[in-house]
Amino acid sequence: MTRSGRDDTPDRLYTLTGGRTRPDSDAFDLVTLVVSECAPTIGMQSEHAAILRMCQAPTAVVEIAAELRIPVGIATILLSDLLHAGRITVRHPHTGPATPGALWSSVADASTLEKVLVGLRKL
Repeated sequence: MTRSGRDDTPDRLYTLTGGRTRPDSDAFDLVTLVVSECAPTIGMQSEHAAILRMCQAPTAVVEIAAELRIPVGIATILLSDLLHAGRITVRHPHTGPATPGALWSSVADASTLEKVLVGLRKL
């Protein structure tokens, strides 16, 4: 069974990545924010151009993959190409301690996650 509008045959994915199975960079995870540094150019691969248009504002890797309707692994290979070409910049969510006086931290600590897990198991 296939989803409407999705064409992720192995041949297409192989063509998108040039046969590569891993990105050339370790800079990406699901929540890495990507920002384009330039506009798409004529002759650019259509997925690369779509990423540059999509990332005019910070966009997470998982959002890019969902919008392009491709697996995250394929999206990270395409993003790696753009990163090496200097067409995007990446940044990871703040993982340091919370700012003094801040009401919340952008990343939960392990004890908070454990409490959430316990609460979910009680449901």
